[in-house]
Amino acid sequence: MTQHADSAIPLPHLLTLEHLPRPRLVALLDRAQRFADGADDRAALAGMAVCTLFFEPSTRTRLSFQLAAQRLGADVLNFDASSSSTSKGETARDTLKTIEAMGVRGFIVRHKDDGAVAALAAAADPGTALINAGDGRSAHPTQGLLDMLTLRQAKGDDFARLKVAIVGDVKHSRVARSDLHALRTLGAGDIRVCGPASLLPDDATLDGCTVTADLDAALDGVDAVMMLRLQRERMAEGLVASLDDYHRDYGLSSARLRRAARDAVVLHPGPMNRGIEITDDVADGPQSLILKQVANGVAARMAVLEALLAR
Repeated sequence: MTQHADSAIPLPHLLTLEHLPRPRLVALLDRAQRFADGADDRAALAGMAVCTLFFEPSTRTRLSFQLAAQRLGADVLNFDASSSSTSKGETARDTLKTIEAMGVRGFIVRHKDDGAVAALAAAADPGTALINAGDGRSAHPTQGLLDMLTLRQAKGDDFARLKVAIVGDVKHSRVARSDLHALRTLGAGDIRVCGPASLLPDDATLDGCTVTADLDAALDGVDAVMMLRLQRERMAEGLVASLDDYHRDYGLSSARLRRAARDAVVLHPGPMNRGIEITDDVADGPQSLILKQVANGVAARMAVLEALLAR
């Protein structure tokens, strides 16, 4: 592939997929696919230290970033907020600057507050790169990348013909926002968003989408269904009448999935609330790409680390 000028300019940080030029996004997906196909460069980050700076719990994101960095030859420092000086009152900025002073130039940051990673990036020294591993409800760009990689593997690179349904708690989902940014950039032809009104954002997040509270209508003929976790830890009480009611109205079952195209695929960023947003037979069924997403997370994060940190 001929490298486009937009994808040749060094990327200082990856904070969001919003406004990321299409050539850059495609270049990252192409490189991630090479890693998924078995390409390995143990020397790309040799001699470099990378820190997973997580102020929120994580399983998939932290471990896949750790594995991705190790496969590129980096030394990995794992920061645990619960056992660090943050428990004594140290600010996130001071934590970053302290670790940066040790010679660490790559930071993978997860934080509960919107905009926290961008604020840390603004405080970082020149030459230090930050990757947003999820901040509040704002963005989770590498999840968006791995989701697009998984979709592209299953459905090809012509996103203009795709019908995609995103279902559930969009209001509190940084994953949904990054997926929507990426789908728009890649030219997805039909993006449908479905959920109860109380769990849908009232800003520009849903611009260009078909929005409905009717799950059956949203699933009609779609090529991909992207289910979202009900994020009870981020929502006020009363936004959902009951978990049983939510499952009845917005849970994906095998019977409901039959409304989608015969070869439709199912994605979920995890962790799943089985029996609430998705049933076992769908999560573990032949149309599920959920574990493929996990595998692709390593490849997508290798591509990002290489793009930001490789000399």
